[in-house]
Amino acid sequence: MTIILFLLMISLVVFIHEGGHCIIGKRSGIGVEEFSVGIGPTIFGFKKGGTKYSLKLFPFGGFCRFEGMDGDTTSPTSFLNAPVWARIATVAAGPVMNFVLAFFLSLFVIGSSGVDMPVIADVIPGYPAEEAGLKSGDEIVKINNKNIRIYRDVSLYSMMNEGKSSNVVFRRDGELRQTVLTPRYSEKDNRYLFGFTGPKEYVKVGPVGVIGYSLTEVRYWIEATWKSLGLLFKGKLTLDDVSGPVGVARVVDEIYEESKPSGIYYIWLNMMNLTVLLSANLGVMNLLPVPALDGGRLIFLFYEALTRKKVPQKVEIAVQFAGMCLLMLLMVVVMINDISRFFR
Repeated sequence: MTIILFLLMISLVVFIHEGGHCIIGKRSGIGVEEFSVGIGPTIFGFKKGGTKYSLKLFPFGGFCRFEGMDGDTTSPTSFLNAPVWARIATVAAGPVMNFVLAFFLSLFVIGSSGVDMPVIADVIPGYPAEEAGLKSGDEIVKINNKNIRIYRDVSLYSMMNEGKSSNVVFRRDGELRQTVLTPRYSEKDNRYLFGFTGPKEYVKVGPVGVIGYSLTEVRYWIEATWKSLGLLFKGKLTLDDVSGPVGVARVVDEIYEESKPSGIYYIWLNMMNLTVLLSANLGVMNLLPVPALDGGRLIFLFYEALTRKKVPQKVEIAVQFAGMCLLMLLMVVVMINDISRFFR
């Protein structure tokens, strides 16, 4: 069952991503040679409207191959012959659709489970929050001018800013108050803490609130992914903090086993919540300015749009190929590391 859930989640995220490329490309007059979910040998496929639609053996990716991607510009519907802004929209559509998917799934998750409001549940003795006079029931509104919408915003902020002093605005009995907290390192938790804990239960919100907090949910995962990448490049995270398909499958299994006693409804709800994370994560990762990713291709296209000069095709192909090789190498390293965790 775990494998089936994992394959469904990965396939959905990839299908939506590549579907975004395909739909916008076709609407821009660009010919689509093949739309595929998965990589490797074709399990099932059919051709319609000049496009081959394929389901491949390995569900760890996918692609949307446009006419002219190999440098051929003889076809009037070649990708390279399309207006530059049409190409930019086509390339950007994949990551954007991942954010859209994350939003729509969040509507179901938040509508069902509610929101982790940034309200203090308990104050930990001996930590800065207690010393500053914070109490259970206080609502955190801002930290250093950053608006706090959900409690995870507080956790993310303290994790990213470690021991830096923070100006905290909170609401008590309808009145806004202010204090300065300097997080203290906890040997037990191996991180810096303000000294309070979040709500034990999620709060249900109305239809308008569901929409607003669904946008917040997507924003949170985009921000968390981006800032985590920053920590990785700074050396504050290790390879063990990065997961590939094997690591994700393991997480799916853990969530499934934890959710099973509560019934199938909660299994699907928790899987949907994980898909929100995966979809937003894929959107961010694909927008990175790295060759072979959508972000890398967008760099070339924006250069063309600004200078009205195309990067020589041979140069772009060489850069994209080098990026693909490095990306495949990284995937192999991450997969080997994921597998090695089973034996630690």
